[in-house]
Amino acid sequence: MNLHEYQGKELLKSFGVPIQEGSVATTLEEAMSAYAKLKEEKGSEFAVIKAQIHAGGRGKGGGVKIAKNADQVQEYASAILGMMLKTPQTPGGMEGPGKLVRKILIAEDAYAPDFDACSEIYISILMDRERKCNVIVYSTEGGMDIEKVAEETPQLVHKEYIDPALGLQSFQTRKIAFNLGLSGTAFKNMTKFVGSLYNAFVSSDASLFEINPCLKTGDDRIIAVDSKVSIDDNALYRHPDLAAMRDEDEEDPTEVEAKKSGLSYVNLDGNVGCMVNGAGLAMATMDIIKLSGGEPANFLDVGGTADAERVEIAFRIILKDPSVKAILINIFGGIVRCDRVANGVVQAYRNMGNIKVPIIVRLQGTNADIAKKIIDESGLEVHSAIQLQEAADLVAKVLA
Repeated sequence: MNLHEYQGKELLKSFGVPIQEGSVATTLEEAMSAYAKLKEEKGSEFAVIKAQIHAGGRGKGGGVKIAKNADQVQEYASAILGMMLKTPQTPGGMEGPGKLVRKILIAEDAYAPDFDACSEIYISILMDRERKCNVIVYSTEGGMDIEKVAEETPQLVHKEYIDPALGLQSFQTRKIAFNLGLSGTAFKNMTKFVGSLYNAFVSSDASLFEINPCLKTGDDRIIAVDSKVSIDDNALYRHPDLAAMRDEDEEDPTEVEAKKSGLSYVNLDGNVGCMVNGAGLAMATMDIIKLSGGEPANFLDVGGTADAERVEIAFRIILKDPSVKAILINIFGGIVRCDRVANGVVQAYRNMGNIKVPIIVRLQGTNADIAKKIIDESGLEVHSAIQLQEAADLVAKVLA
């Protein structure tokens, strides 16, 4: 689950991580009120207006502006609120439709009063699955083009691996500060910053923290000017406060609907819809679709209770994708009997009545022979299969 920048900063602040202060606004009136409060607290007329969407590169699309006075705050806030913001990370990139900006952050100008004395640093924490431990990735070259830095000058990107049994050690925080070229007060503040950041990462069951930029100010403070935070969905039951931060407006509406129905669904770019029980079988099904000449349009795991109601919901979700040209149902009847699934498919098909794409049903396991007979004798335009290769051949045939 992704958090907005302002939500990520709230989380960081609760663990003692210094942040760029600011307030979120959903209307122009709220934005001006937030600016007035910020001006009173910080004593500066400067403010940063930031679009709040789940995508990076907002500045490249005009979603981040620096205002020098109240008139500019009003101008920029009016322009950004409600805009369709296009960034390299929004769907379709800069050529895509973009994302609707519903919220903006009115933040302090953290670079004042001495912009030239500030320096931008990149810091992120994530899991290194190959080494089976967390890793802190950092660089002196913070800013919008960190991907270009990693590609062209990889020697400027450092990594610090954290032993899961020992946790982050003090010598590692000092090593990070040293490699960033810091000294004196800035060195000490960076060691504290990294320690607090890592504590927040572990304590919140996060899968990613990215602070870009992390700023060293002219007076040697270290603060998070931006934040990209992703929380492990599987751990949200332990963090109801974080779960409450989910912004469904920023997520794929079909995936949101599937989640509410208890289905595991991920939208893809292919032409063959998949309805499977079990993640491993779903991956194998996607592979066989690819080998048969098609492209999987989704990952959909209906779980162990593939009854008529669940199958019908899955059908409706798959068919919301206009690019789907065929549907492959691949169910292994272990806990659930294949004949029950077959009856569910037939009932769901009849209830919907407007399915115009070919459907291939492969049922294997308990009562698979009975299930095939139910499908074959249903009188519906449904192709049945027993073997996986047979199902793949049918997919190739209907796509031809």
